[in-house]
Amino acid sequence: DKEVRAIFLRLFAQLFQGYRSCLQLIRIHAEPVIHFHKAAFLGQRGLIENDFLTKVLNGMAFAGFVSERGPPFRACDLFDELVAFEVERIKAEEGNPPKVIKHVRELAEQLFKNENPNPHIAFQKVPRPTEGSHLRVHILPFPWINECRVQELLQEGLTRSQGAPPATRGDKKCIVPAGPPVGMFTCS
Repeated sequence: DKEVRAIFLRLFAQLFQGYRSCLQLIRIHAEPVIHFHKAAFLGQRGLIENDFLTKVLNGMAFAGFVSERGPPFRACDLFDELVAFEVERIKAEEGNPPKVIKHVRELAEQLFKNENPNPHIAFQKVPRPTEGSHLRVHILPFPWINECRVQELLQEGLTRSQGAPPATRGDKKCIVPAGPPVGMFTCS
């Protein structure tokens, strides 16, 4: 699963390399608007006649991509790093399948780590009861809850959580790296 996602991540990084240099922030409105210069992007890459990429850039998904990834100050992720810093590596690996596969596996591992930041914490799934289990006589009744003990446990948890760091990790916003300019990429 992660390797397939890594392949697509790498593909889109190759397709959109240098897209940040074709973004323009327009501040006429109360809220800034981000405009993408499609003609400049295609022209500088020598892909004006490329029907596929033209259709991709004219699609609604790409408009959403620009509005989401266009702001210069936001949380960065693996895609931003690929587009900005891995350009030369991707170019060098084009004709070497073993290197491409190695890079895909590295990306897949990074995707897995991003989704599972604490691999040592495992959650057990509760199995479904078998059919007819509610008809069994030997099931013991649920025990009475000791209210004092519940309050003690709640107090212990509250005192521990007050000194502990927050459980959720926040995305740190930063200036998105622009990467190399579009003119550097020419495709066949």
